[in-house]
Amino acid sequence: MRGTAIDLPEVLPSPSPPSSSSHFSPGRHYYVAVDRLQFKMETLVDLLGVAGRRRSLPMVICCSSRDELDAVCASVSNLSFISLSSLYSDLAESERVLVLEKFRQSTAEWSQINNACPGDDLECGNVAHKSWMIVVTDACLPLVASGEAPLLARVLINYELPTKKETYLRRMSTCLAADGIVINMVVGGEVVALKGLEESSGLVIAEMPINISEIL
Repeated sequence: MRGTAIDLPEVLPSPSPPSSSSHFSPGRHYYVAVDRLQFKMETLVDLLGVAGRRRSLPMVICCSSRDELDAVCASVSNLSFISLSSLYSDLAESERVLVLEKFRQSTAEWSQINNACPGDDLECGNVAHKSWMIVVTDACLPLVASGEAPLLARVLINYELPTKKETYLRRMSTCLAADGIVINMVVGGEVVALKGLEESSGLVIAEMPINISEIL
């Protein structure tokens, strides 16, 4: 991916071991480093160019603002192998329910396909088996406390790295399946924030392999 900082691990301090209080597997959290902010969207599209070709793969991208959500949707909408929806504050309630329900159906379809055809055979350009994606702002995450079910995505991408542990864990608890992975997009100076997030949450966030298929 263009813009990826290959040498970031040299400046990233060694991760602390996960604390026993962590509710999530430390082995399923990754970061992808981007040299400059202007390369961030291009890196995301490159990443989705691989992950998004997995048949019916359920993915969620979390954004910090509506402007960020709109920019991500504009770029991802050009990828014909991804079925894209978004959750934002002025979305009608009936449309929100429909988006959530369709995504939950996709997670069931992914499980069926994965059990029947594991491994690289999941890669497919068949329109009937597009991967599924929801782009959502923090303000519009599923309201589990109010009865909405979590999304149970296989892949959760933090397009913007949360600075607070609570935001990171809330995204995970409302969007991620138990066997899912988290990919954090990190730009230059956010290395310190990444280390702080590791220490406060008791997680180990490893560098994502160049070939994302290794962790899918």
